[in-house]
Amino acid sequence: MTRSLLAAIVVAIGGGAVLASACARQAASADGTITVPAGFTAQRIATVPGARELAVAPNGDLFVGTSGNTIVVVPDAQRTAGAPQTFATFDDRPVAGVALSADALYAGGRSGVYRMPYRTGDRAAREKPQKIASVRTGGGGGHSTTTVALSKGMLYASVGSSCNACDETDSTRATVQAMAPDGSNMHARAVDIRNAIALAVQPETGGVWAGVAGRDDLEHGHPYEIFDDVTAHAGTPDYGWLKCYDDRKPIGNASCANVVVPRAVFPAYDTPIGAAFYPLDAHGAHAFPAKYRGGAFVALHGSWHMPPVPPRVAFLPFSGANPAEPVDWSNPEAQWSEFVSGCQIGLSRACRPTGIAVGTDGSVFVSEDQEGAIYRIRPQVPAR
Repeated sequence: MTRSLLAAIVVAIGGGAVLASACARQAASADGTITVPAGFTAQRIATVPGARELAVAPNGDLFVGTSGNTIVVVPDAQRTAGAPQTFATFDDRPVAGVALSADALYAGGRSGVYRMPYRTGDRAAREKPQKIASVRTGGGGGHSTTTVALSKGMLYASVGSSCNACDETDSTRATVQAMAPDGSNMHARAVDIRNAIALAVQPETGGVWAGVAGRDDLEHGHPYEIFDDVTAHAGTPDYGWLKCYDDRKPIGNASCANVVVPRAVFPAYDTPIGAAFYPLDAHGAHAFPAKYRGGAFVALHGSWHMPPVPPRVAFLPFSGANPAEPVDWSNPEAQWSEFVSGCQIGLSRACRPTGIAVGTDGSVFVSEDQEGAIYRIRPQVPAR
């Protein structure tokens, strides 16, 4: 059989492109169309410039945080996928993080966490965004993205460091903050966590997992990027940024005895930037096969290092509250497999995954911020 016959078949449907993988996962196509495993289709349903984190409403509307000053909604993304429209505009940027509750939409901006009243079906904000918590109060540069997540009546916000490696004077930097849904009683839930940009809630436990981009300028190939449940640890867990990395490996004469050892890792420089758990009880029309249920999808933005680590989406299977396989400190690729590839062709990049969300019908949505593409991924044959 020729390689062309094995290549993914691209079918035009409703202005989008459905990619149907034949027989097995294939190499990236010349035009950079994403590649998914055999038995799945990936359709580009919208374009949102600077698309970042995602949240799906109960009615199938898809909310998109951006690298600009807006939150965008893709109406009815689970069916017809209408034209993207601005939901709200902020006096802040980037407004990358977005999360929904039964009565509110939360957004994470560079300088704050915001709340707006929301009811399912709203496609424009009822009121102007209200800033309920301030972050990066000391100003400065560095990581500017704030992501948000809701679990067990608490709101979480990740705030990246101001630098690659420095002593922070701003107590909100390099932390995951926790607060009441109105923004009160904000406090650090995890510290020394350089850039915990990918926040995801495990539905069955309510645990809040953070995918973390580690520091540069250590030995090549280290530190591994980490993924861990910050809420599984008592008190205020320390993730060791600046002084420790990997399996409590010290930098200089640092003491790492009390530093958290993460439950999952990815290769250095892979840059986890978005994540979502697939529900165990998924039962929609486009539910994924059983082997994906309970696992985590993690958007890996790729590296700026040479040779480049490619952008992709990883799938990490779980057994109960933990990854199905423990960390192998000699192999950071042992716990997971590629679910979306095709973004890297030689030294050229066609896409960089950012956000992931699971729809009420079982679909998985993936955003990327190079072209602003929003993809909807489904099994070719719904699970039975």
